[in-house]
Amino acid sequence: MIITNKFNLPAPFVSLAQRDYIFEPNEYRVTSLLKGVRETILERRHHEKIERDVSDMVWLLFGTAVHAVLERHEEGEHELKEERIKIPFGNYILSGQFDLYNDKTKIVTDYKTASVWKIIFGDFEDWRRQLLIYCYMLRKIGFDAQGAQVVAFLKDHSKRDAKIKADYPPYPVQTVKFTFTDADFAECEEWLTAKFKEIAAAEKLPDDELPICTPEERFNSGDKFAVLRKGRKTALRVLDSMEEAKQWMSENGGDEIQVRPGEDKKCIDYCAACEFCNYYREKVVNGNGGSKAV
Repeated sequence: MIITNKFNLPAPFVSLAQRDYIFEPNEYRVTSLLKGVRETILERRHHEKIERDVSDMVWLLFGTAVHAVLERHEEGEHELKEERIKIPFGNYILSGQFDLYNDKTKIVTDYKTASVWKIIFGDFEDWRRQLLIYCYMLRKIGFDAQGAQVVAFLKDHSKRDAKIKADYPPYPVQTVKFTFTDADFAECEEWLTAKFKEIAAAEKLPDDELPICTPEERFNSGDKFAVLRKGRKTALRVLDSMEEAKQWMSENGGDEIQVRPGEDKKCIDYCAACEFCNYYREKVVNGNGGSKAV
């Protein structure tokens, strides 16, 4: 990856960002599997050509710095810290590194930086999946991992909002806990099997024929349906489904419904391989998925 420094940020930022990861043949990290297969494959194929500026990596670097501080913690008698596990999975190697495992409590702990909105919305499925895989891997090498927790550092926490909003996280650090069952581990193995099957098929395809990331993987905000009236510049009402829009128009009036495609936020702001993706070029940059009236 090519790291630039357009705003002349201090050298330590650049040094931290330049810590490169070498992709090993047939080895996939857990964090890569949590992405869309297209994004994962494109990142591997074009890693040496992908360019990112240090300014776009500030929160990633902040998270790395938090981990660096916590790494200084001495391991307890029953603890494993910052261990990378590699296990065979079919023709592949599954690689994962957890922050802390306590063999007495049977709990994996992972430290993350996050927005308060993740806590407010309870949007933890990606965290749960990642930690479930770590526990699955630990069990494969002889540990009886049974649950996990994320200690989340909320980078945008507001003391003022914590005092006046009932649903706002009261503190800038939150712990989110997960308990896993035998059924969860069986489902995890099925998920991994399906994911590696997808990867095996995708590795044989050219870039433009890779499976398009799902709306969830693209962080798509969802289509909106605007009820319009001729001669009026703004919508009478914007709703979340065509059915709701039709119902509202039948009760309140209007001349047409405009479909406003949701934004692919991952593609726009967070995908390092987007410039090598034909979906991004055609749908996001050129706007071929623009609004249309029905």
